[in-house]
Amino acid sequence: MPKEQGRKLIAQNRKARHDYHIDDIYEAGLVLTGTEVKSLRAGHANLVDGYAHIRDGEAWLAGVHIPEYTEGTWTNHEPRRERKLLLHRGEILRLIGKTKEGGSTLVPLALYFKDGKAKVEIALARGKRSYDKRQALAEKQSKREMQRALSRRSSGKD
Repeated sequence: MPKEQGRKLIAQNRKARHDYHIDDIYEAGLVLTGTEVKSLRAGHANLVDGYAHIRDGEAWLAGVHIPEYTEGTWTNHEPRRERKLLLHRGEILRLIGKTKEGGSTLVPLALYFKDGKAKVEIALARGKRSYDKRQALAEKQSKREMQRALSRRSSGKD
C-alpha cells in the first residue's frame, strides 16, 4: 500500500483569523486514539470552540470536537476530550514565555493530515477589538471591489 503524501485538510477555524491578530504559527502533532483517527479520515472535526494551553510543561488541545466514529463500539472516544500536542521542548518554553506576558492565547487554526500523520496548526494570537474587526472587513470589501473592477476592465465589459 503506497504511503499517503501531501496535506489533506480536515477542518479550518476561519473565525480565529477574524477574531484574533495572529503573531506566530506552530505545527504540532496530536496524540489520538484509533477511533479519533478514523473519524478524522472521514473528514469530521470542529475547531470553533478549541484552544490550547500548557500544563506541567506539556501542551494540550481542549474544546476541539471530533465526533464519535460511527462504526465504533464500546471502545469509542469521548468527542471533546483534551488531546496532547506534540511539540519540541524549545517551542513549549517559548510558548510559555509568550502566553505569560498576557493578552496572548493559543488558538487552533487548522487540522489536517500531513504525510499520513494528524497535525494541528496552532497560533499564538492576541484578541482583536471590535473596531479592528470593522477595519479588517472594510479592507476586505475594498480589495474585492478593486478585483471586480479589474476583472470587468480586463474582460471588456466597461
